[in-house]
Order: sequence, then structure tokens, then C-alpha cells
Amino acid sequence: MTGQEAVDLIHQEAWTGRKPGLSRTLELLERVGNPHNKLKYVHITGTNGKGSTAAMIASVLARAGYTTGLCTSPHLWRFHERFQVNGEPIPDETLGRIAERVIQAGKGMEDPATEFELMTAVGMLYFLEAGCDLVVLEVGLGGRLDSTNVIPAPEAAVIVNIGLEHTAELGNTRALIAQEKAGIIKPGCEAVLYRQSREVEEVVEEACREQGVPLTFTAPEELQVQSAGLEGQVFTYRKRGPYHISLLGEHQRYNALTALETLWALRRKGWNIPEEAVVEGLERTVWPARLELARRSPDVILDGGHNPQCMEALARALKELYPGKRLIFLTGVLADKDYPTMVGEMLPLAKEFYTITPDSDRAMSAGELAEYLEGRGAKAVPCPTTREGVERSLAAAGPQDVVCACGSLYMIGEVRHLLGLC
Repeated sequence: MTGQEAVDLIHQEAWTGRKPGLSRTLELLERVGNPHNKLKYVHITGTNGKGSTAAMIASVLARAGYTTGLCTSPHLWRFHERFQVNGEPIPDETLGRIAERVIQAGKGMEDPATEFELMTAVGMLYFLEAGCDLVVLEVGLGGRLDSTNVIPAPEAAVIVNIGLEHTAELGNTRALIAQEKAGIIKPGCEAVLYRQSREVEEVVEEACREQGVPLTFTAPEELQVQSAGLEGQVFTYRKRGPYHISLLGEHQRYNALTALETLWALRRKGWNIPEEAVVEGLERTVWPARLELARRSPDVILDGGHNPQCMEALARALKELYPGKRLIFLTGVLADKDYPTMVGEMLPLAKEFYTITPDSDRAMSAGELAEYLEGRGAKAVPCPTTREGVERSLAAAGPQDVVCACGSLYMIGEVRHLLGLC
């Protein structure tokens, strides 16, 4: 079985309408030898910043000499991106072989495993086979009942910024969502929390008290920015550093603080992470489609932001990077997102819009989105394909213009591919 054949079979197992819980994942993992119990983890949950924070931590750990697994979702262009070891995606042959084993193991289950549960098992087997010292593991949805939460106590449980998303599954307040996210905290780990609203912090503090787990908050007031621009950002934190990251935007500085606190928590757990590995690992971190400067003259910015919090952070960063400039936006959204608020962040910065339909059955059509934007006073041109959207937005841009592609992760991978980046 090839990797792509395995991916096609895995995608057939829908999760909608299935009862939440860990029992299916636990049964499936038991059928393949419980690989999850033989690994050590950094477990990361939250709404925004999980992937960037995970990438920074994994990059530093690899520079420190550890064989480091990185498990993230969703992928941008190729399924294989979800499972990486020291920055390299799982090889196709390995994916096909391991996925075939997992799919066969799941065939006897009375309650068949879902798509994400099958993916979780594939990742665990791969990271064990690859001899990973640590796996940086991103939660898929929520925390408490997410299939990744079958793992034993992680070395560090990390909670990044929490916003109002997936409210039907997780709750309609930040406090309720935080309760679900705090379900990854287990006795024996250290917890790290991105500094945020007090209602979230109180929930996480209570969870840590109940589990007897030490909790560290990030301290943004101890962040000193030395420079920030298209070349990256340099800062000190808690009088340490300076640290350089190529990731752009104020929010990535705050994600970097979460990564630093997590790495220091790992040191307290006995992991040998030299300061030079921290400096080099942060500097070398690449996380595609998160405020990514894809090309110059005209500048093309790619961002997978797909909820109001993400779009607010993107708008703030664009104002910082391009003060006073009107941008050309290439955008598509999912109809079940809070697109009026998302669009509201773009409108004051926009010169014009080119709209496309993301590759999802939940997508709003390019025509509907263009009509909505025009109803709010913007110039908007619907494009029948992503390729045409890329071509028309670039053709409309002069050398001094800026094109920003954003709105949905379901479109940004194809945009990167059309630009020759993957």
C-alpha cells in the first residue's frame, strides 16, 4: 500500500456523528501494541498558536541533539506533513506500511475508529519506530476527549491562547473551552500557560491544583523587543537572550515566550537543552503559511488564519509591517466560521479583494463572499479557481503593493503550491 492509498482509506472514516471519547483510540492502540505508552511527550492545546509553538519547541529539541517527533494538524499540502521527525515528513513507503497495519488492526473493532483516531495511531507507531526521544504532540480538537489525550502524563502540558471556536463541541464561553483544554494536564507533568484572560487562567489554575501540577505563566511584561520587521524579530525575555525568530507578527513573539517557558520546564524535568540550542533552534524555526513572506516585489504574505482571533492578529501584524499601506487580499472562508468579524478585520486595510472557494464542503463560494464584501463597500472580484485567484491578484499588484492570501487553511496549501513553495 502506498502512502496515498493509505491516506484515501483513512479519509473514508468520518468522525461526524460519532460519540466523543477515548475508548476507540485506546482499543486501536492496544491492537498495535500500545506504542503511545513507550514515548515521552510535550502535549500542546489551545485555539491559536499551537502549531507555531510546537514547531519552535521541536526545532530547539532537535538542535539539542534529541530525535524529535512533531505531530500537527491539519496539513497544508501533503498528508505526510502531519508526522515529522527532526523536521522531515514521514516517508511515503513508511506511511503506507504503518497505515496498512493500523487499518487492518481496526477492522475488527465493533465501534470503528474515526479518521483522526487512525491518524493518531499511525503517528504513535511511526514515532516509536523512529526512536523519538520526545514527541511534540498537538491536540486535534479540545483536549480532554481528543484522541491524543490517551498518552500518559507528558513532560509538559502546554496551553496556548484560547478563543471562541468549535463552540458546539467545546462550549460557548472561554471558561468552558478552557475546562476541555485543561484535560491534558495530568499528575507528573509541568504545565505552561500562555498569559491571557483571567477566566481562562482561573480554570487552568484550578485544574493544576486538582492534579498537583506546577503551573508557569508566560510573562509578556518581561519581553523586550529589540527589532521587528520583515527580516524577523529579535527580543530578550526574563533578561535572557537575545533571541531571533524569523516568524513575523506580535503574536509570534508571545508564542515564542510559551515555547521558551516550555523548554525551561523541560530543563527542570532533567532534559539537557543548552542555551545555544535554544538560540539556534528558535532562529531556524520555519512554520509555513503563518504570516509567511512568500516573495518580494510585490510582497506576498500567506496566512492560514481562519477565525476572528487569527484575523485580528494578522491585521495587527500587517499594520506593523506595512503602516498606512492598502493591501490586495486573496481570500476564501468557510461558511460556518464567523466570517463577518473576520472580514471586518481586513476591510480597513484593503485596496481590493479577489475571492476563491476553499477546498471544503463547508466553504462559502467565491461569488457569495464577493457579494458580501461588495455589500460592505469593498471592491471584490470572484475567481472560479484558486489558480486564477493567484494569477489575478498578482497581476493587479505593482512592485510596491502587498498581496495577502488568508481566510482558510483549506486554501493556503494550494496557494503555496501554485507559488512554487511546495
